[in-house]
Parts: sequence; C-alpha cells; structure tokens
Amino acid sequence: MTDAVTIATGVPGISVRLLPTERFTFGSFVDCNMATAWVGDRFRIFPGKYGEDPVWGQANELKHADGATVAEAFSRRPEEFVEPAMPPNTPPGTPGLHGAVWFETVYQDPSDATGRTLYALYHNENYPETLPYDPATGEGLRADDWPPGLTGPESVQAVPRIGIMTSLDGGLSWENRGILLEDRDERMIRLPVNRNNCFPGGVGDPSAVASGDHLYVFYGEYAYPTAWSAETWDRETEAAAQCVSVARVPLSALDDPTGAARRWSGTAFDAPWDGVGQPIASLRIPTAEGGGAVSQGDELYYWGPSVSWNEHLECWVMLLGRVDGSFWVGDSLFLSVNPHRDLGEGDNAQQWSTPVRIVHRPGHTLWYPSLQPTDSPEDLAAKRTCLRLGREARLFFKDMKDDQHVYISDFRVEFVREER
Repeated sequence: MTDAVTIATGVPGISVRLLPTERFTFGSFVDCNMATAWVGDRFRIFPGKYGEDPVWGQANELKHADGATVAEAFSRRPEEFVEPAMPPNTPPGTPGLHGAVWFETVYQDPSDATGRTLYALYHNENYPETLPYDPATGEGLRADDWPPGLTGPESVQAVPRIGIMTSLDGGLSWENRGILLEDRDERMIRLPVNRNNCFPGGVGDPSAVASGDHLYVFYGEYAYPTAWSAETWDRETEAAAQCVSVARVPLSALDDPTGAARRWSGTAFDAPWDGVGQPIASLRIPTAEGGGAVSQGDELYYWGPSVSWNEHLECWVMLLGRVDGSFWVGDSLFLSVNPHRDLGEGDNAQQWSTPVRIVHRPGHTLWYPSLQPTDSPEDLAAKRTCLRLGREARLFFKDMKDDQHVYISDFRVEFVREER
C-alpha cells in the first residue's frame, strides 16, 4: 500500500484512514500485546516472555524500557532494556507461579499520582508437565490423549490462562496476585479430535480496559462449553462457544483476583471465573464465511484482541488477528468499534461492530496488532497510551514470513468521525 486508504467501520459516521509511513522496526523481542504506560514523565513499554516452558525453554525476555517520548521508548536497543525482579516458578504441585507469562495489559491505579502502582494482566501457558492434574481439587491438566503442539509431533500443546501481578515501583519488581480466568481440564479438546497444533482449550491474550468500577477483560476463548469427550464432541457446539469473550473484575479486587471475575453468560456478567461464558456474537465468523471450531485447524476465528478508548471518536476500538489455519497462520488484521462508553450498562460490552479488514499481506503471518500514541504535542501532553488514544495513532504488529520475524509499524491511523 502506497496511498492513504479510508475504511468504513460499519458504524455510521465512523471510519479510519490508513496512512503509509516509513517503516519503523522495533529492535527487541515481542511475542504479545505491547503494553504501555506513563510512569511519571517516562513512557514505558513491557514486551517479552518470562518463565518455564518445556517446549520452548526457559525465557527471560520479559523486560521494560522507557523514554521521554513514545519514539524514544520504541527506539531502545536490546541492551537498554531492564529485566525486572519477577516471582520464581515453583515446583509442580506446589502453590505459586507455574509456566511462562507474558504481560498483555498494564493498568495503572489512578489513585497513585506517581503512576508507579501497576497491575499487569498476564497470559500464562502451562502443560501437564508444569501444572499436573490434582484429582483432589480438579485443578491442573491430565496428560492423556494430549494433542501435538507448535513444533510438531515431538511437542505438546499449551493451555493458556490469565493472571494478575502488581508492581509498586513502576515495573522494577512484580508480585504475583493469582489467576483471574481459566478453563478446567474437563473442557480441553484432546485427540483424536484436536488437530490445530495450537491450544486444546483455555483463555488467553487478554486486553483490559477500565469502565466504571470494573476492569473489562477481552480475551480469546478456546475450550469446549461442556465436559469434552471424543464420542459426544460436536463441531457446531464447540464453535458457538469460542472466539473473543469478555469478563469483568471489580477494581477493588485486583490485589486478590482469584474467584472475583465474572464472565458474560449471555444475559449478564454472572458466569464464574472458571466456568462457561458466551463469546461476543458479532466477533464470531459465520460458517458460510469459513468460521468454525478452533480445534479443527482449518476453520477461521478471530483472536488476540487489543482494546483502547478513543477520545476523538468517543468510542472503544478493538484490533484483532485472524487464524486461517493450524500453527496460528493468518495474513490479515481487523478492526471493530463499540460506541458505548459505559461497558457495564445492559449488554454494551457485547456491542461490537462486525470486524473489517485493515491490513492484508498474503504469504505473511500477522500477529499482535497494537495502536500506540504518537509524539504529537497533544498526545504527549495527555500522556496517552495503548489504552487511551486520540485522533491519530501508530499501528504496530508482528510480521512473519519464512524466517523473518519483525515487529513493525508501517502505518499511521487517523480516526474520522463525521460531524453530528
């Protein structure tokens, strides 16, 4: 794309313009949503991965860097990133942190004027090896009929869940507060049905925004909606329970989150944190358009939401990736809009427009789209972040083709609202 393109969002009066720019290539490791926050007068970014992973190995890439401007933070060299003090992994079967974590969203406590009190929502992946099944509690993962994973038959699939950590020093050190959302072992989709090489179930890749007295967590949902068995599995039943879902947790419960969140049940936020909710209907891809069950590996679904409040449009904006095949392959990025400020009123948290494609690169795999503020005087003065944006933003995403994996920005995005 060499010319600016205007894309209608499907919401009357709201469109976006993609303006090509000189490519910016981020110089460090990214494998998640790019969480950003202003800590005092420094714009801080939190990419990377930390912890044990039997398939990929121990990771110590969860780091942070900052700058006086957005561009300065994103221009940091790998050696300039700081490794925070993280809670250690504990042995299987003992309380504590298990598996690897990625920080996907960082929420700042507005009562702390210094900006140093942070809550990181993390994506946490485990295997039967790191989180073995405990029949006494029903927690953990049974290893029987476990499907193969991302590196082929010699590997196994991970199960994601979502937790919270806190920092009181702007991200220099973190304390684990526990699991916020998870799916139980009985709902995992095993062999011989599962052939996606990705996840057998679970919840992950969260993006969280505050509205009223709650934090609303948008996340990928991958499990079966009832206790799974190969004999009773049904493709349509599985597909109807999957895609992007939403739960909420009181802001007052972030320091002790386990059990406090409620998923959307179809009529209200009243499904348990580890129970079965209902995905956002408008974000499910119809069967006639290739949508279907995650476990099958050749049916389409959206994933990896990244949500922000747009102060110019006065509405919520969500970016999404799309899986087109097994191994997380997908060559497009999408955008959806929700015009309702109060996500807690009625079913407002469900009112997202049908996603529209904003980037298409055949032969590439595109992950982790993120809107980030610019260095305009307005954005800097307002201390905007990936969670709160204005008239313009910078679009970042991970672009993979063959052995080339880069986190880049090729576009500015202008948000357009017709005068009312």
